[in-house]
Amino acid sequence: MHGHLLVGLLALPIAIAGAAPWTPPRTPWGDPDLQGVWNYATMTPLERQRDLAAKAVLTEQEAAEYERQILARQSVTNNTAGPDWWDPGTRRLVNRRTSLIVDPDDGRLPPTTDEAKQRAAARAAARPRGGLADGPEDLGLNVRCIVWAIAGPPLLPGVYNNNVQFVQTRDYIAIVSEMIHDARIVPMDGRPHGTVPRWMGDSRGHWEGATLVVDTINFSEKTEFRGAAEHLHLVERFTRVDADTLLYEFTVEDSTTWTRPWTAVIPMRPLEGHIFEYACHEGNYGMTNLLAGARALEAEAARKK
Repeated sequence: MHGHLLVGLLALPIAIAGAAPWTPPRTPWGDPDLQGVWNYATMTPLERQRDLAAKAVLTEQEAAEYERQILARQSVTNNTAGPDWWDPGTRRLVNRRTSLIVDPDDGRLPPTTDEAKQRAAARAAARPRGGLADGPEDLGLNVRCIVWAIAGPPLLPGVYNNNVQFVQTRDYIAIVSEMIHDARIVPMDGRPHGTVPRWMGDSRGHWEGATLVVDTINFSEKTEFRGAAEHLHLVERFTRVDADTLLYEFTVEDSTTWTRPWTAVIPMRPLEGHIFEYACHEGNYGMTNLLAGARALEAEAARKK
């Protein structure tokens, strides 16, 4: 509900200005045309800071100060390859908003269930001793270049590679993420969901007016999205609201993880140029060094005994 309201608010200034109504482009076969490369980078966090309480939008002065503080922090943070790698879009808030989450109203994730807390404790207990990996399977899926949180689904802004490309045909839409060059192939022909769990879930798409709706279930139990896994149900909505905005809204539901569903909204901006291959692949050069380093640390610890 909140996301649909935001669509209306974004379109409102066009009508007020008295300009000719914007006509969304369509494919040769008549579907709304989302094709191209879109950037979803932002400084706006997924969750609102607790000290901002019910303040969903900052004033211009508050936003400028917030951005100044974050930029100062980023300049001294060695995240991945250093601050020079941060996507330019991460340098500003989206519409001065304090959270991407729009529902619940407090801009924060709903409380987790007791079952989710028990799963988290079990996962922590099952981690390799001392944090050292015995083999590739003990490393995170992102370390193994299998899936990465910002590539989704759902898409979530990260440090860099916040770009996604849409390629459309009559019966399929490909959602291609720059991060780990993943491609989700979304059938649009009305077929039912499959039954085989997948890293990125099993997606099916349809049009609701000008909005692409992608419904995804059957995530692998090994794909953990903030504690949710095989019971995760994700509904994404993509709507072109003007020439420079593709509004992305997603709703997450998993009654075994959260006490209620939650929704986030991210305006995407068009990006000129192409997505180049991000050559992260399972078994890359880092794998040997990670495991060799673990064995070296174990040998050193054994010598000290």
